[in-house]
Amino acid sequence: MRKIPEITAAILIAMALLSCGAATEEKAVSGDTTSRKSAITIKTEAANPFRTVDASPMDMSYFPEDFAKTKTGDALPVMRIIYSRPQVKGRPIFGGILQYGKVWRLGANEATEIEFFQPVSINDKTVKPGRYILYCIPEKTVWTIVFNKDIYSWGLTSHTTKDVERFTAPVLGQQAHSEYFTAVFSKTDNGADLVLAWGEWVCRLPIRF
Repeated sequence: MRKIPEITAAILIAMALLSCGAATEEKAVSGDTTSRKSAITIKTEAANPFRTVDASPMDMSYFPEDFAKTKTGDALPVMRIIYSRPQVKGRPIFGGILQYGKVWRLGANEATEIEFFQPVSINDKTVKPGRYILYCIPEKTVWTIVFNKDIYSWGLTSHTTKDVERFTAPVLGQQAHSEYFTAVFSKTDNGADLVLAWGEWVCRLPIRF
């Protein structure tokens, strides 16, 4: 039979080892920044092993709004827009990172693209069915929205020789803040407005059909 002091010593050693392990685990979770960053990096890479997540995610809007969900048979929408969504992130946007009178690609990454599946009218001009890229020349009270045929482009360089039409639309301040740049269609009595909103500003381009 072991003596009591030997048993007590063994218990104390076991408790010390467990305490050390718990302290190490606690340090890795709450106090060891290096270990925590490594764990986060591994988790992120495991979740997205082939490509990092874009800071300006791509999005698409249809008119009618829920067309993709409700589509039946060979029905076609009136139009759709595909664009990437940069964020404000506390920065001054218009008159700041976007200069007045300078070309802006109406989003981020690839050029913003709009597609019409039937003829439409904008500012009393007919726009034929087809695909166009958009870019914008913002001013304080009005934006010039340019339709261009240089599709499959990055959008930073505007090839004006491929411009199809230019339209002007008023820009107004809005009460709600749009952290992400947003492009959606809003139904009207005789068509829909292309609503372009970012930060505290919103522009509406009326489209009739």
